[in-house]
Amino acid sequence: MPVSPYEWNESIRQRNEYIEDRLKDGSPVVALSYDNGVLILCLRPTQRKIYEIYDKLVFSAIGNQADIETIRTGAIDIAHREGFSRSPDDVSIQRIVGFAVSPGIKKVYADPFAAPIVVRALFAELGKTPELDQYFVVSYDGEFNRSQNYAVVAGTDYAEERALLHLKALADAGVPTLEQALKASVEAWGIGRKHIEEEDREEGDIPSDREKTVDVSGFIAEHIKSGWSIEAAILERQSHRESRYRVLGDADLAQVLARYA
Repeated sequence: MPVSPYEWNESIRQRNEYIEDRLKDGSPVVALSYDNGVLILCLRPTQRKIYEIYDKLVFSAIGNQADIETIRTGAIDIAHREGFSRSPDDVSIQRIVGFAVSPGIKKVYADPFAAPIVVRALFAELGKTPELDQYFVVSYDGEFNRSQNYAVVAGTDYAEERALLHLKALADAGVPTLEQALKASVEAWGIGRKHIEEEDREEGDIPSDREKTVDVSGFIAEHIKSGWSIEAAILERQSHRESRYRVLGDADLAQVLARYA
């Protein structure tokens, strides 16, 4: 059935509104370079959100769980095929996102008769030094942007921007230790999530007095006490283990958790 330019534009507008409304419920994901690797962290009430894709590659996202799982399994499959047919050194975040994930999402997004992919994804790649770590954020329309040092995906643009500003202040001071990165990442999560919940309640323009970052310690503590748990994983630059990917346990998170007890 033919679709006029107006009908196509209108369907895209409605699709954007639908997807963005669904993404508001997503718990932000924060990724940050530290002196010995890459940290990726979120707080969640239920499902696991952080996944290893390949050696030196990690993935997380907000959105529909089925869509996240489709992207995750697709990225794993592409990475392993690249590693087998070429070499492990040829498996890169640039190739996975730029030549596989992004075009697939963009194709679905542009089809008014296809169910939209509700997702905002974050891919991180470990480099030989912190300056060579790479972060790619892929949106629901297939567009993506690359950054260094840190990245965030959150339910709204404003929440994402505020969390990024918090991470920028840390990165500008130099490469953090893992302890510093954990502290800053939890705080960045709190900033992003608090702004999302406030925007949802206000349902209007963001007041100018909200431009300053507020203390979110109590907000984070409330979520932890109500059953939300910190999920964090690292890609270690220097490791004696076969896998560079490691999920952080309670002992690793003890100091951070103690702040919100």
